[in-house]
Amino acid sequence: MVNEQNILIVEDDSEIASVVAMNVKDLGYAPVIRHSGPEGLRTALDEPFALVILDIMLPGLEGMEVCRKIREKDPLTPVMMLTARTEEIDRVLGLEIGADDYMTKPFSLRELTARIKALIRRSQTNRESREEENRNIRIGRLSMEPAGRKVLLDRKELDLTAKEYDLLSLFMNNPGRAYSRADLLNSIWGYQFEGYEHTVNTHINRLRNKIEPDPSSPRYLKTLWGVGYKFSDHPEEP
Repeated sequence: MVNEQNILIVEDDSEIASVVAMNVKDLGYAPVIRHSGPEGLRTALDEPFALVILDIMLPGLEGMEVCRKIREKDPLTPVMMLTARTEEIDRVLGLEIGADDYMTKPFSLRELTARIKALIRRSQTNRESREEENRNIRIGRLSMEPAGRKVLLDRKELDLTAKEYDLLSLFMNNPGRAYSRADLLNSIWGYQFEGYEHTVNTHINRLRNKIEPDPSSPRYLKTLWGVGYKFSDHPEEP
């Protein structure tokens, strides 16, 4: 059970960590502060948290790598990245490795508070939805086992990232439904990544490479030109 009173703050700047911690307390949560990448990673993997707030530039282990390693073990706990970097490539990379939100320094404390509340609320909703949908699904040669977050193709387990799994889960739970890129971005990554639809394209291509016999002629993940994508409820078998 997630301890919804604890939020982990991994930030090497003591002043920033204290300010963030003060706002976390104002929201009714207990802040846990770590000042290095290795310390933050150990704590994130050893204890349950409602949210991890993670700086990118950390001593010992950069925040991007900390996030990636957290996602290998824990696909559910929301992660917010904090950084002084403003380049788009950093934000896209954060998306790719599984971050749920991204704020650049200096940031508005009011906006930080709003985003913390939104991330935790969305995380709770996602957990409830997963519990309701904790049933095995089979479509064609693909099967999904939500209890273990497993996807199998011809009974062989596929190696999917957390976001690839979430994207495929949305499709397999709603076969035949059309989704625009903006719909998928909002459902899987959240409204704050509006304008990064190319990230959806990247994940669709990766999924096709893993689940389709011929990615250039997909049977499962269909492109709807001018609309977006849908998952076929009756995939054509070879």
